[in-house]
Amino acid sequence: EVQLVESGGGLVQPGGSLRLSCTTSGFIFSDAIMRWVRQVPGNGLEWVSSISEDGSATYAEVVKGRFTISRDNAKSMLYLQMNNLKPEDTAVYYCTLDPFTTRNLRRGRGTQVTVSS
Repeated sequence: EVQLVESGGGLVQPGGSLRLSCTTSGFIFSDAIMRWVRQVPGNGLEWVSSISEDGSATYAEVVKGRFTISRDNAKSMLYLQMNNLKPEDTAVYYCTLDPFTTRNLRRGRGTQVTVSS
């Protein structure tokens, strides 16, 4: 069974930083393209970033230059370093191994990120 557990969220002031982590199990992590997505209550999911098996990363334009996705295949862990956070980054962040367009993509409970002064 695929398990995904996000952590590392919190309350931070604009311009601050957070590092999110995703602990995974139940699948071969090193063979999976991994993704971060986020959701504001009442809105749909928004794709944030993806990382391939070999570490190639892509980002949504709204986070490019501020967020960095990374992975540790030995530990089956996914990370998202978020710098220069903005109030519009406020959302619940999820990790997933499914393509963004997947209906009911697999994700954990998420971790809340709140950017506010």
